[in-house]
Amino acid sequence: MTKARIYRPDKTAMQSGKAGMKEWLLEFSPDQPSPVDSLMGWNGMTDMKQEIRLYFPTKDAAVAYAKKRGIPHEVYDPNTRRQVAKAYADNFKFGRPQH
Repeated sequence: MTKARIYRPDKTAMQSGKAGMKEWLLEFSPDQPSPVDSLMGWNGMTDMKQEIRLYFPTKDAAVAYAKKRGIPHEVYDPNTRRQVAKAYADNFKFGRPQH
């Protein structure tokens, strides 16, 4: 049986908002490396469990789902972000460091 990862996905670099960061995700890790197509060089997929992505409102709900169905799992806690307070006016203040 493949092991499942339970984590809360982080926002991508292209996002500025925090929508969709509150849900927890359960997805399966690959059993074996993906085969490479000899003609085109593309990665193939033989394990269909990699396509399953289940979203849960809380970490406890995701863990309870995995335990109820006997799925071995690992839980990854999210990193905490440090908010840096900046003002737009700081870009123009006297004596700011030049890059």
